[in-house]
Amino acid sequence: MTKTEKCRSLVLVLGDQLSTDLSSLKRADPDRDTVLMAEVMAEATYVRHHKKKIAFLFSAMRHFAEELKEAGWTVDYVNLDDPDNTGSFKGEVQRACGRLQPEQILVTEPGEWRVLEDMRSWSDAFDLPVEILTDTRFFSTVADFRTWADERKQLRMEYFYREMRRSTGLLMDGDKPAGGKWNYDAANRKPAKPDLFMPEPKRFTPDAITREVLEMVGERFYGHIGDLEPFWFAVTRKDAEKACDHFLREALADFGTYQDAMLSGRKFLFHSVLSTYLNAGLLDAKALCRKVEEAWQADKVPLNAVEGFIRQIVGWREYVRGIYWLKMPDYVDSNALGADRPLPDFYWTGKTRMRCLAEAIGQTLEEAYAHHIQRLMLTGNFALLAGVRPKDVHEWYLMVYADAYEWVEAPNTIGMSQFADGGLLGSKPYVSSGNYIDKMSDYCGACSYDVRQKTGSEACPFNALYWDFLDRNRKVLQGNPRLAQPYASWDRMKQSRQKDLKESAADFRKRLFDGEEV
Repeated sequence: MTKTEKCRSLVLVLGDQLSTDLSSLKRADPDRDTVLMAEVMAEATYVRHHKKKIAFLFSAMRHFAEELKEAGWTVDYVNLDDPDNTGSFKGEVQRACGRLQPEQILVTEPGEWRVLEDMRSWSDAFDLPVEILTDTRFFSTVADFRTWADERKQLRMEYFYREMRRSTGLLMDGDKPAGGKWNYDAANRKPAKPDLFMPEPKRFTPDAITREVLEMVGERFYGHIGDLEPFWFAVTRKDAEKACDHFLREALADFGTYQDAMLSGRKFLFHSVLSTYLNAGLLDAKALCRKVEEAWQADKVPLNAVEGFIRQIVGWREYVRGIYWLKMPDYVDSNALGADRPLPDFYWTGKTRMRCLAEAIGQTLEEAYAHHIQRLMLTGNFALLAGVRPKDVHEWYLMVYADAYEWVEAPNTIGMSQFADGGLLGSKPYVSSGNYIDKMSDYCGACSYDVRQKTGSEACPFNALYWDFLDRNRKVLQGNPRLAQPYASWDRMKQSRQKDLKESAADFRKRLFDGEEV
């Protein structure tokens, strides 16, 4: 087919839909239809994404286009540097319609509300049928989750997770959970010792396509956050599967036990670092969970590791997607605690005296990656305690992590990390003093602040901020049963002690938001 010949269907494939199992591709015919893929500036800049994230997506898209061509598809691919590139999905679909004169447009539902709203306008704009198909790569559909949610007064991931286990059959022994428990979290909270052997994720050398993308990203996005190189991500399905097999073989067995641990200079510990590939479509969630289950069935890995890993995908990943589509478009503006402070400057530089945050943000700038406890209990915990605007935190997470797409990132940040939805997604705010960080990491020993001190300029800032957070948000939070013990402890303190803690927190917050190095 030449570019001037008509095609029956124009099939738009997005950068996080790099799967041959995509519902739109399954509906289409390689002999009669054309796939459109486009690198557009609007998607690279609606937040100023990490340079490494942009490079990963553009390279993975180009490689996927080659995979489709080898499979017999006609692919109309628009590079970012095409002089006629309009910079938006809508503009590129319109141009493709002019070139190819399709009878209809086929798309699989996107992962972001704003893109879906744009797609819904295309039929009128182009005077063509536009069919938006369900994304069948997930275990649960948006409609399935809405039905589940409508039947409940309170939404909790644990109960959704159990339903998902039953419906998928994963880790089930008949109608009972394998091993007799649904959740093995109690076995998955051990700190790691620095001398523990830890594997590295599998790394890949950039090929000619990736090198070309790296050069382009370096030139076009030099002002964006983060380091572009070294670049070692897999950008093809074949390499993503190699990375998956490497994790299953080298790290899965200890993933569960140490999944909450943090160590200085150890960026990955036993984490899979597969979410970047999974969320872009290079790995299939269903196949990945089956592989993990098979490793346990073959007695290669313990149940606590397998259950913890599968819960993150079948439980949290599916649950937050359901919450996102249930509550958008207003969800990202949620601010139940009325937090109104800007994101501190060190989130952009990693330059802070707090060792834990310097480590977590430093590796984020280098790798476009930090594991879930670093995100939740360090960068997220601090922002919540300090009173940062939730939407600022949301946009930062969306920007800096290679695995971040709004459907998965926004609920994790707005709901779980910042408690900005008032408890819709999670049952309590995820806040802690420095004690938790000291227990789960080795950061505190080399920190400029003293985690044992509760007040004063040299005390760990998390300590006073924790109690100040509870006190200033008491009207909203005091009825939460999971916070009864902390509030009881606060109420038992002498007024002079409470005063010292609040003054220490106020002094630190003033220095923080006045732009001083803290």
